[in-house]
Amino acid sequence: MPSPPDLLPHDVAGEYAAAREGVALVDLPRRSLLEASGPARQKLLQGMLSNDVSGRAPGQGCRAALLNVKGAVQALLRVLVEKDVIVLETDLDRVGPVQQVLEHHRVAAPVRFAARPTSVLALIGPGAERLLSAVGIDSPPAKPEAHQAVAIAGHPLRLVRAGDLPGGGFVLHAAPETSTAVREALRAAGARPVGHDVLDALRVEALRPWYGSDVTDQNLLHETGLVAECHSPAKGCYVGQEVVARLEARGGHVNKGLRGLRLSAPATAGAAVTAEGRDIGRVTTAAVSPRLGPIALAYVHRDHFAPGTAVQVDGAPATVVTSFGEPSEKKAAEPARE
Repeated sequence: MPSPPDLLPHDVAGEYAAAREGVALVDLPRRSLLEASGPARQKLLQGMLSNDVSGRAPGQGCRAALLNVKGAVQALLRVLVEKDVIVLETDLDRVGPVQQVLEHHRVAAPVRFAARPTSVLALIGPGAERLLSAVGIDSPPAKPEAHQAVAIAGHPLRLVRAGDLPGGGFVLHAAPETSTAVREALRAAGARPVGHDVLDALRVEALRPWYGSDVTDQNLLHETGLVAECHSPAKGCYVGQEVVARLEARGGHVNKGLRGLRLSAPATAGAAVTAEGRDIGRVTTAAVSPRLGPIALAYVHRDHFAPGTAVQVDGAPATVVTSFGEPSEKKAAEPARE
């Protein structure tokens, strides 16, 4: 197999190094916001989303899923509680469908919804807090989905500690008309812009599935590996809760699940995963990591969940993993097939 740098477009290795060792700036143009206002907003969302919303105070938040009655994931959301509104960050093409579902279940409850066009930026890497300090933010939120109002280059925005970013980091919600100035201020302070090929490599390494790429309305929450992050077992009923509870009672067993794959050759999303000549899954996100070479996220059949299981992707050898280590740690990270 060629060494990883031989497989990479120009300067991907440099961008990747910035995200791993410094601070990377990523535009997330496929993210947007939906705001819920009105006195019953928290109660309504508590009965609709998979995580605990009613117990959150202003400045707190959580990640959650919107499910249908059959338990299929309709959207993944970042839920941010403010004093007068609850902000839902989700995929741009899910804002309309989410709003439609919530308004359908609102009935006569005094809750209003409004889409808020917003530029969503992300800071990734161990230098993120140091960079924020350089632009005047000395005490960024510490807990996942905690958030606060800040200003960068004189422009107000929302800063969120983001649990869905690979390696941790922050998302920033800026008004579209100020996003260029905010972006330039972050670059001047040392953030390096990186492309989505680098972001995908980092996500795969961290086993971070995102909606649209790795999660769709064809998936149950248990298949995605996000139950612990997006579900509260202590809360009461919500749409789809019966399916989640039933699977939890059965140990979370599902017929397919998201796993990492070490590849022997680069692949593409949608590539078939096979074993012994049988189709057992599909690649959702494929990437080439400067550290690990070709890797992917894929749904595979439950018979092939075990780390170290040998499979093929488009006919080329691949190995199932439940975590990615350094190349020198490959054998330790991939125990023998059970």
